[in-house]
Amino acid sequence: MKRLHLLALGLVVLFAACKSGSDASGHFTVEGELKNAPDQQVYLDRLSFKNENPQVIDTAEIKDGKFNLTGHASEEGMFRIRLEKADAGYIFINDIEKIPFKADVNDLSLAGPTFSSPANQSLKLFLLHLEEERTRMMEGTSKIERLKSIGDSANAIPDIEKGLIKQEDEYKNYMVSFIDTVSNPVVALFAIGYTQGIEPEKLAPSIKGLPKRFPNHEGIATITKQFNDFMAGKTNEQSEPEAPNSRGVKLGAIAPEITLPDTEGKSFSLHELRGKYVLIDFWASWCAPCRSENPHVVEAYEKYKNKNFTILGVSLDKDKTDWLKAIKDDKLSWKQISDLQFWNSPVVPLYGFDGIPYNVLIDPSGKVLATELRGKALENKLAEVLK
Repeated sequence: MKRLHLLALGLVVLFAACKSGSDASGHFTVEGELKNAPDQQVYLDRLSFKNENPQVIDTAEIKDGKFNLTGHASEEGMFRIRLEKADAGYIFINDIEKIPFKADVNDLSLAGPTFSSPANQSLKLFLLHLEEERTRMMEGTSKIERLKSIGDSANAIPDIEKGLIKQEDEYKNYMVSFIDTVSNPVVALFAIGYTQGIEPEKLAPSIKGLPKRFPNHEGIATITKQFNDFMAGKTNEQSEPEAPNSRGVKLGAIAPEITLPDTEGKSFSLHELRGKYVLIDFWASWCAPCRSENPHVVEAYEKYKNKNFTILGVSLDKDKTDWLKAIKDDKLSWKQISDLQFWNSPVVPLYGFDGIPYNVLIDPSGKVLATELRGKALENKLAEVLK
């Protein structure tokens, strides 16, 4: 589905424009306590839902682990605390006037940092649930890989695969229900950023119901309109099958050339893989739906890599360390390239996509065979063309 103005904050974040929970003048204060943090500068960033850089709105000094930051916003939205001497960053919602914050810079888990306010507690529980679901999916995929490695796949693997399909369905139902019931509009919009693997038709009742739950809400109104426009465009595409697809690449056309640095900083081009079937896989380390999809991509690669098939990973990351770590953690053994320009990468308008994960399957001559192949759809298409 369309990106709906997604923003990467280590995780996919969607910033909402909504009435602030700060005081009547729009001011709010973060009262911070940060363990194991040496004295240094700390910054308060305002995060935009547009493709704009974060804006620093306040700076303070950490003294003995404590600091205060003050912001002003006429709308409730997403903000970030950022440290001068550490990679750590902490996102939060300004839903109350005084927001207590506690964390340990040595604790990189989602469970550690705490912003004590209703909206931020809801956001934290949501992210913890997503992490739990991702871990379960990875465990199931790892079990399948282990069974295949020892040749014991006759009975156990089908059952595990059925379990993963059931788990995916449960995840989709959870996301729809969460958006439909969460009490804070910013958190609801944040959650929409994690729905790219869910059929738009399944999301429609929840998203279209948001304006009734949050009337006169600018962010809700904007996203609902974008969703309605997307659904209208989707209907038009179905009625005009010969039209170019909405992502900017046309079935049967030659895929646009891509040339970007690889993990070692050396230039690599798509045409170097000419002669093979190639899945061009657009993803990022910060994209939770991408990371959830990666086990399926790994499975497809291992199954078909000896049948004139390979994958070219194209990342929209900004931080090289995070990118390389995700490649290692998710066991992505194929060629990976990125200019580390986030959504400003030229590959985005070149291929015309507005959300990730997104992929394009091309044949040995470079012609586009299919787009947006996920899960079982990827397996089915590869089985069809790589007989």
